[in-house]
Amino acid sequence: MSDDHTHVQEFFGARAADWDRRFPDDGPAYAAAVAGLGLREGDRVLDAGCGTGRALPVLRAAVGPSGVVLGADLTPAMLREAVRAGRDGDGTLLLTDVAALPLCSSSLDAVFAAGLIAHLPHPAENLREIRRVVRPGGVLALFHPIGRAALAARQGRQLTPDDLRAEPNLRALLTSAGWRMTSYVDEDTRFLALAVRDG
Repeated sequence: MSDDHTHVQEFFGARAADWDRRFPDDGPAYAAAVAGLGLREGDRVLDAGCGTGRALPVLRAAVGPSGVVLGADLTPAMLREAVRAGRDGDGTLLLTDVAALPLCSSSLDAVFAAGLIAHLPHPAENLREIRRVVRPGGVLALFHPIGRAALAARQGRQLTPDDLRAEPNLRALLTSAGWRMTSYVDEDTRFLALAVRDG
């Protein structure tokens, strides 16, 4: 296992049991972000870096009983909490790395990624792997339930021009990975960037 993987698993593993209690009011923001994906009945969607699976019930509601919902996470403790919360009933949980997804190329209609981008060790390469499993015209949502400035304040740091989620930086990153950014919102109450897979 790489040092990047170990760090992510240690960070989230130590916080898994308490995660949902720490952020109890995020539900409406998750629902609004999932609505932005424009999912339809029968669609196939992946929650990349699903954590405790907070998005899975909303994703299931969006694609209906005929759709496919997958939740992928690198941290076993997070997936155990998803099961404990009963969210494995809304989607299939996969213990895997988004850098090497065990999915067929072009097999998904959309990917939802809450808080994932900051934890990718090789963002351009990792976003290309996510692109691989999405059909042409499929959608990627990069989401966080609070905006960049609010998150920086929570973490006790300043925003800098090289922030990965700043609009020009993120647009360039997505373009280099084969995505076209179609929407960008960075407010105190949410961060949401939507992109479409070209070609």
